Amino acid sequence: MSELIAAYPWFTERFQHLAKLHADKRLPHALLINGMSGIGKASFAKSFAQYLLCQSPVNGQSCGQCKSCELNAAGSHPDLFLLSPEEEGKQLKVDQVRALGEFIYSTAQQGGYRVVVIEPADSMNIASANALLKMLEEPGADTLILLVTSKMGQVLPTIKSRCQHVECPNPSETEAINWLMAATDLDQEQARSILHINRGAPKEAQKYIDGGLSEHRAQVIRGLADILKQRRSVIEVAQSLQKLDLELVLGWLYSLLSDVARCAACEDADSLRQDDARNMLTAVAKKTDPVKIFKLADKVHEERRAVMLRQNPNKQLLLECVLLEWAGLLK
Repeated sequence: MSELIAAYPWFTERFQHLAKLHADKRLPHALLINGMSGIGKASFAKSFAQYLLCQSPVNGQSCGQCKSCELNAAGSHPDLFLLSPEEEGKQLKVDQVRALGEFIYSTAQQGGYRVVVIEPADSMNIASANALLKMLEEPGADTLILLVTSKMGQVLPTIKSRCQHVECPNPSETEAINWLMAATDLDQEQARSILHINRGAPKEAQKYIDGGLSEHRAQVIRGLADILKQRRSVIEVAQSLQKLDLELVLGWLYSLLSDVARCAACEDADSLRQDDARNMLTAVAKKTDPVKIFKLADKVHEERRAVMLRQNPNKQLLLECVLLEWAGLLK
C-alpha cells in the first residue's frame, strides 16, 4: 500500500475495494468520499489518485518510482487537479470550478487517467455545483472526480445523486492513539485524553495541539464551571467566549453533554471520556434530570448545525440562550 495509506491504516479496506473496482474496469467516474472530520479523507483521496496515475502499479499499490509517481511526489503531476477554496472556511467559487473544464476535456499528458480531487465538496454553493454538474454527467473517458466531505448534509442532492458514495470508517482508539503518538511527543495517556476531546479524530487532535486550542478549551470549561458555581453570570461568560470559534465551542459543549448523559444513564463516573472536566461533569450527572441533559444536547446540536450551514446567528444571543439552559441543569 502507498506510504499515505500506511500512515492511515483504517483506510486500507476502502483503498483495496477501489483498487479492485479499477482492476475489474468497474470504477465509476465520480466518487463522493464521506466520513468524520479529521480522519485523513483528503490524504486517502490523494493516495488513490497517485495509485490511479502510477504507470507501473504493483500488487494494488503505486510503485513510487515511475515518472508519474515522481511528478506526484513533486506536486506537479499534469493529470492531477486539486481543487479547494482559496481560503479555509470559504466557499468554492464558480470560476474555480469552471476552470476545471479545460482540464477535464483535455488529453491526459501522461497517457492515462485524469484525476480531480475536490475538497471539501460541501464548500460548493448552488452556482459552483451547477458548474460541476455537466462534468459529472459527461466527464470524458479515463477521468475520475473525487469529492471529499465530512458534511454530507451540505452537499447538494444534484451532486450526491451523480456520485458513487464511499463511506469512510473511523479509526479504532488504538489506531488513533498510535497515529497521534507518532505525530507528536505525547505519551499514550495524553494522546488518549486529547483524542477524547476531539471525538477520536487523530488529525483533529493534532490540529488541537498545533493550534494551541487547549487554552481556549480551558476557557470554556472555566466558564461553564463558573456559571454552575455562580461565580459569573451567563452574560459575563458569553461575553468572554465571544472571540472563540462558535462551531468549536458548541462542538465541545455537545461532547460534554454527551458525556454527562452517558454518565447519568450508566450511573458510572468511569464512563466519562472528557478528563479535563471530570469533576464538573460527575456533579452535573448526579444532580440533573436526564431529560434536561438530552433536551439541551439536542438544542446545542441544532444550533451547531445552523452555524455549520452558515446561517450566521447572533453569536452573543446564541451563547446566552445555551448557557442559560446550562445554568438551569442544577435547578
